Amino acid sequence: MYSTIIIGTGFGGLSAAIKMKALGIDNFIMLERRSFYGGTWMQNRYPGAAVDVPSPLYSLENEPFAWSQLFAKRDQLEQYTRGLIQKHSLEERIKLNAQVVEARWKDGHWQVSLTNGETLEASSIINATGPLSTPVIPNFKGKERFKGRSFHCNDWPADLDISNKRVAIIGSGASAVQIIPAIAKDVAKLHVFQRTPHWVLSRPDIVFPGWFKKCLPNKWLYGLIKWSIYVHHELRVLAFKYSKTLLKLVAQKPAERHIAKQVKDPEMRDRLTPDFLIGCKRILMSNTYYPALQSEAVVLHDKTQGIDEINEDGIVTTQGEQIDLDVIVYATGYNAADSMISYLVIGRHNLPLNEQWKDYPRAYLGTTMPNFPNFFVVTGPNTGIGHTSAIFVIESQMRYIAQCMQLLHDHPTLSIEPTEYAENEYSNMVHSEMTKTVWYYGGCQSWYQNASGKVIAMFPGFSFTFRRLCKKFRPEHHLLEDTAK
Repeated sequence: MYSTIIIGTGFGGLSAAIKMKALGIDNFIMLERRSFYGGTWMQNRYPGAAVDVPSPLYSLENEPFAWSQLFAKRDQLEQYTRGLIQKHSLEERIKLNAQVVEARWKDGHWQVSLTNGETLEASSIINATGPLSTPVIPNFKGKERFKGRSFHCNDWPADLDISNKRVAIIGSGASAVQIIPAIAKDVAKLHVFQRTPHWVLSRPDIVFPGWFKKCLPNKWLYGLIKWSIYVHHELRVLAFKYSKTLLKLVAQKPAERHIAKQVKDPEMRDRLTPDFLIGCKRILMSNTYYPALQSEAVVLHDKTQGIDEINEDGIVTTQGEQIDLDVIVYATGYNAADSMISYLVIGRHNLPLNEQWKDYPRAYLGTTMPNFPNFFVVTGPNTGIGHTSAIFVIESQMRYIAQCMQLLHDHPTLSIEPTEYAENEYSNMVHSEMTKTVWYYGGCQSWYQNASGKVIAMFPGFSFTFRRLCKKFRPEHHLLEDTAK
């Protein structure tokens, strides 16, 4: 039996594995459902893929890297990920093609069932599948009839050649904003179906000079750069939570100037201007998106020209226009709120986690739940962050998880779960504070919310506040039991 099973091999899983090794806990396995490891930056191979957080901030603690530019492209992020796996000898601990279908608490430990019929056992589980791992494709009428190639951008085919093809991109969010400029010059025609426009800021990217790249591996210098960027980004919470006036001044006005500068046609600019307060949805950054939309090969279809159905040849719009296509790309996002864990989890008393979460997903420190002992969720409910790097939050969770894992290591028959009172108090605090944020009052519907409209994805405050909450394990907030008795 394993000490722990880590499900997922992205940054959350890697951070957990590195932490386990640092604690001297070597009896663990990492499960990856795909035929390759590495998570997001191995999976997302769409044209133009890049991080939207400054690269030094988007890296693990004490793991510097000689980034080529401020906002790293996908290939370099893959290189960084592979480097971490090799440095910490994690490849030998990864089991590929290991799709989990069920995790069940039974007889004081977890039983994990895979699609191949195999069952693994462990004292604990660290779920690190990530919130953006369940792609969503809307159920458009007739979509299965299309004779060309169609796919979610998360599954961009390696063999796809879009040269001189007639392409449609459905969606205008973070992935679409990167894909559209990357392919607009190559396709015969590109139809962009935009349900809701997003606010877009200019992307302050810079290519690092050679001498600077050589300095980055220095941990002291890298740490200084990283924390300087962190402090700058953390100040954004003042706008997201405490001042609409400041939010408009530092974010919405620059976004309005950006679109005014790049989109001269008033009618086009009106179609691309959101009707909600900036920050309510994810803020996008691009210097090339607006120019690409205005290029000769691109046609923008807004909500008045939506999709009525898909047929063998392409898309029929709500205005009755037939658009013949070779490729349809669904840049339609992920189910980040209601499908946080894609497999069945059964806790104490045969209680399914989705039953406990029937109203909305909730967890103590976004990490642990009553009735599900020794089960830890990385990037769980209300751990998302709209102003800085998600890795900072992941590593904050690791401070809490590590203390729990040390207790389990020292007392192998122990089970740990938060009390219902502690989880309830924490969740009430989170959602009370949420009412003060733009994600709550901004006037939009976003993937930050679940089906009932509750903001599930975001933490309503400074990331250092979350880290402080995770810093010290509080026995009084937990139910500690000896499973051997």
